[in-house]
Amino acid sequence: MAAVNCFPALLTLLLIMTAMPGPALSQQQCSNVLSSLNKCVPFVMPGAGAPSADCCSALQGVDHACLCNMLQVSSRIPTECSLPPLACPAN
Repeated sequence: MAAVNCFPALLTLLLIMTAMPGPALSQQQCSNVLSSLNKCVPFVMPGAGAPSADCCSALQGVDHACLCNMLQVSSRIPTECSLPPLACPAN
């Protein structure tokens, strides 16, 4: 089976899911901040160029606790759906 580039899938999950809140921010605040990353969607597709200044600015504004919680939760979703865990190759 061909290796799948997992970054687009993870960013898509980031953009559509509500992250678990960190202790400093509420769930709604994390969701609002993470939704600002919609500006980065064009840059996670295979063959996309470098991210725009808007994408980089949005990423800079994301609270690290929100982003880390979202990544931890999204990595568990396949298992929760009775699917094999993601095995992403290092690029």
